[in-house]
Amino acid sequence: MSSKMMIGIDIGTTSTKAVLFEENGKVIAKGSEGYPLHTPTSSIAEQDPDQIFAAVIHSVKQAMEKSGTRPEQVMFVSFSSAMHSVIPVDSDGKPLMNCITWADNRSAGWSEKLKKEFNGHEIYLRTGTPIHPMSPLTKLMWLRHEQPDIFSRAEKFISIKEYVFAKLFNEYVIDYSIASSTGMFNLKQLSWDEEALRVAGIGADKLSKPVPTTHAVTGLHPVYAEEMGLSASTPFIVGASDGVLSNLGVDAIEPGVVAATIGTSGAIRTVVDRPVTDPKGRIFCYALTDQLWVIGGPVNNGGMLFQWVRDELAASEVETAKRLGLDSYDLLTRIAEQVRPGSDGLLFHPYMTGERAPLWNPDARGSFFGLTMHHRKEHMIRAVLEGVIFNMYTVLLAMEEIIGRPTKIHATGGFSRSPLWRQMMADIFDQEVIVPESYESSCLGAVVLGLYALGQTDSLGIVSGMVGSTHRHKPDQENAHVYHQLLPIFIQISRKLEDEYRAIADFQRQIF
Repeated sequence: MSSKMMIGIDIGTTSTKAVLFEENGKVIAKGSEGYPLHTPTSSIAEQDPDQIFAAVIHSVKQAMEKSGTRPEQVMFVSFSSAMHSVIPVDSDGKPLMNCITWADNRSAGWSEKLKKEFNGHEIYLRTGTPIHPMSPLTKLMWLRHEQPDIFSRAEKFISIKEYVFAKLFNEYVIDYSIASSTGMFNLKQLSWDEEALRVAGIGADKLSKPVPTTHAVTGLHPVYAEEMGLSASTPFIVGASDGVLSNLGVDAIEPGVVAATIGTSGAIRTVVDRPVTDPKGRIFCYALTDQLWVIGGPVNNGGMLFQWVRDELAASEVETAKRLGLDSYDLLTRIAEQVRPGSDGLLFHPYMTGERAPLWNPDARGSFFGLTMHHRKEHMIRAVLEGVIFNMYTVLLAMEEIIGRPTKIHATGGFSRSPLWRQMMADIFDQEVIVPESYESSCLGAVVLGLYALGQTDSLGIVSGMVGSTHRHKPDQENAHVYHQLLPIFIQISRKLEDEYRAIADFQRQIF
């Protein structure tokens, strides 16, 4: 084992992971701990910040213990984190309520007001966060008007990563990357945006101090150092958001290289050398460093829909899989493979949890379109898988208007384990799809950023020697032709149903 080690931590929506790497990028050990997402209604999505903090401590401890690594062997710890969370804390740093996550929709009404009444589009053009209930700016508007007691008692409004750093180091810092996903950070000036702060009803003193993603912090609280098995002098790199670090971790940082990720949700992203926003407001722009920016679009509905198909439509297939000792998803994929590309004209719009890119409409809803007596369950299964990729492709089309056609697609996330889903992406995108070897892309991205931060490398490009490629899929031109015919229909339906989406969502809110 190399004497020099590095730890990448990824604070995600469902769990925190700590991955121990050798200096060459080889994974030595992993630790992880899950936690619940509290969703008592369809609009609320909260988490307990102290459970997440405990998961950070325990996952590092697990990785250190599993590997037998000594504290002095760890060069640094670097962080990746989910975006868009808000925790109001008091003057002692104690949370006044649970962490409001990106998935929380309670600020939907304020999101609409921001668009229509508060110069929202101009704020977006400067800050790069599309106007949507995920945005911390809209969350603060909601808190100010609908939870005024909590709002007035708050000393600071911080993200989950800032909460972890404040407990570890007694210091409030926010990296440019997480700051650029708040809707309140001016991308060109690299400072808080005055108009956005006015709309939120706060001063800059209520937010943390913005620092580069390469910023290093030392002076780890000795109690937590001991618990994690680290030295109190270990440098911690503040790091960046999970999305931009995933691009770095799959070596999608050269011009024209696009990362397509489908986990529970999904995203399409590419790196540019200056802040870029979209006149139509469809894409985000978040910082990777102060020289590199990641633009793209996140989708709400990814692998969770395959899980929905399994749980709600495929009880008998799940039983069959158990009996045969097969993975239930593998069996469903085999069933979907029996159906021709295009599912014989059955389209699925995957907006089961509203949608972010490209619609930015929390009221969007899922639907099957084109059903006939000919269609069976296997058509529905395939149509769901195709619908997720169609939707991802519409995000890529919006990006192409700004950056041109990509040169390479690097695919990651749970979906990339499925040969059928990977080939679907190649066929629908009509481009070769490459799957990098590393499944720990955000943690790998974090440690590469850490090496760069501490001067151990002068280029983020060293990541190319750390990720192999496991699969390559070229488009099948016959399949691509079928999908090319169906795509305009898929797009037109989702655009035409805006009023109907709102009406059905209003009805559902009344009965739920």
